[in-house]
Amino acid sequence: MRRPLVRALTGALALIPAGALAPLASPAPAAADSIVVGGFAARAADTPWVVALSSRDRFGGTRGGQFCGGVLVAPTKVMTAAHCLSRTVLGGEVGDLPDLRVVSGRTELASDEGRETGIAGSWVSPDYDPATNGSDLAVLTLAEALPASQVIPVAEAADPVHRPGTGATVYGWGDTTGEGDYATSLRAAPVSVLPDADCERAYPGGLGGRYTASTMLCAGDARGGHDACQGDSGGPLVADGRLIGLVSWGSGCGRADSPGVYTRVSALAVP
Repeated sequence: MRRPLVRALTGALALIPAGALAPLASPAPAAADSIVVGGFAARAADTPWVVALSSRDRFGGTRGGQFCGGVLVAPTKVMTAAHCLSRTVLGGEVGDLPDLRVVSGRTELASDEGRETGIAGSWVSPDYDPATNGSDLAVLTLAEALPASQVIPVAEAADPVHRPGTGATVYGWGDTTGEGDYATSLRAAPVSVLPDADCERAYPGGLGGRYTASTMLCAGDARGGHDACQGDSGGPLVADGRLIGLVSWGSGCGRADSPGVYTRVSALAVP
């Protein structure tokens, strides 16, 4: 999941075969390839709303082309991080990747279990700011509907699951140590919703980024050791059976002084 700023692509780009990428105009942010640190093995059968975003053409066959996570919030709608769909990550527009797929029901990336579904359309929050990671939200529309039983509800703004101290779980296929050790099987890590003040102190602005509570949510482990990481971007943060956040950015992985920053999904309007 992350380096200073975004947790999606620094590690993901490292997985792409040499020569497979077109030249980029600027360095890639750490945006789309985190995995959970200090976590445990999870099963897709138990978490059917957790999905992977995949493009073998762009990211190679290793790990099934996975580069970001996502979450099924309606039979044809997948929420993910806006930075996962950026030109820096994809090398172009969403439509330029004809093999872009949402992979559901797959625990092990190298397997053929579950289902790969094509993309019929995409939407990125008009308020998304790549410089600050504010409003880091995108929605993919699937070409075919998935079963309604696989959908997870989105918590409303007033839901008490947003309160500091609430236990939550983050899911992904990203870096498990912060040292580039990417998982091939779905992982999960227990974290807690933290006070906004904790992230405001950790990220006051400058090179480390600025935390903005209106569109961001702070979660982690006060002692460190549990977190999302590179490759987890766009993946779900879930509390009491409801989606409360999407892996967005942070500094390092599993550091007590640098909590994970998530998109506060209840604060952003979607089409």
